[in-house]
Amino acid sequence: MTAKSDIRAEADRLRAAFEARGAEPVEADILQPAGALLDLYGEDIRARAFVTHDPIRGEMMLRPDFTVPLVSRHMAEGRGQARYTYAGEVFRRQEDDPERASEYLQVGYELFNGMDAAEADAEVFATFATLLEPLGLRAEMGDIGLLRAAVAGLNTSDARKAALLHHLWRPRRFKALIERYAGSGVADARRAALLDADEPFDGAKAEIGLRSREEILSRIAALRAERETEPLGAADVAGVDALLAVSGPAPEALSTLQALCDRLPSIIGAVDDLARRMDALDARGVALDRVRFETSHGRTMLEYYDGFVFGFYAEDRPELPPVATGGRYDALTRAMGGGTGIPAVGGAIRPGLILLLGGRP
Repeated sequence: MTAKSDIRAEADRLRAAFEARGAEPVEADILQPAGALLDLYGEDIRARAFVTHDPIRGEMMLRPDFTVPLVSRHMAEGRGQARYTYAGEVFRRQEDDPERASEYLQVGYELFNGMDAAEADAEVFATFATLLEPLGLRAEMGDIGLLRAAVAGLNTSDARKAALLHHLWRPRRFKALIERYAGSGVADARRAALLDADEPFDGAKAEIGLRSREEILSRIAALRAERETEPLGAADVAGVDALLAVSGPAPEALSTLQALCDRLPSIIGAVDDLARRMDALDARGVALDRVRFETSHGRTMLEYYDGFVFGFYAEDRPELPPVATGGRYDALTRAMGGGTGIPAVGGAIRPGLILLLGGRP
């Protein structure tokens, strides 16, 4: 077992490397207000975070990551372009995989830059690739923006699009919704009976739970309206399936996506952005033929990523979590800035895994 003091020393080394690139070191409280995270992600975040209650400050969470408090601070101070680095423990529940640590040290590098998104993405990825190169890790990337653009272009209602966007981060739920909207999902007899009832509360027992009668009736009305919406067309469903299936070396994946634009014209802008990002990565010496691109990459990360996403993995240790992950989170800065944001991208490394895999690179 790696000594915690050694992990901290490695974290200090990584943070110093980011400082040498112009990053300002920042700290964040271990206890964070739960409200901000719940507002952003809903109640699902409770399944992944440690929640407690402070008699004065109310509901709190042990810090699940640094990005949200960092963005909150940056936006509150009204700052523009900036580079940050941090190092400290994060805490995440691992009920699905009890072998994984629920507390570990994380070192991050975050770039707030509204000038050129492709260049900023390339800078962050190339910086991580350089630091981790001696470990021989497998590099992967994706782009949540492609899926968001595809959903926006579907020939269906705004309510359905909103539901699909909400579940981008839950691949099985997203697939089930696509199938349901296409009319090919498994029918739910109890739901159908409820929606067909003239008086849904007739025969109901005592009302329990957090939702009021008005909220329940509003939800039933929304489901009834959704049921009357025309099914998704076969071409739309096939296009989304084809997009999700794109996987391979980055240059080959880009060619596949460019060809797919004929079937999904709504993704043209996102594909052009991806091409510019790859050009910027190539200019920084990144061997793109050794980077794997997957459209679905990053869909099980925390939900603030809305564009470029990446990860570095130990090829011969598939049981380990990624050594580093990151991505673009422009929408998060807008959400925490009251509608006014600044493009931002960053990532985090787990120094404990670096030592586990063979020491300092």
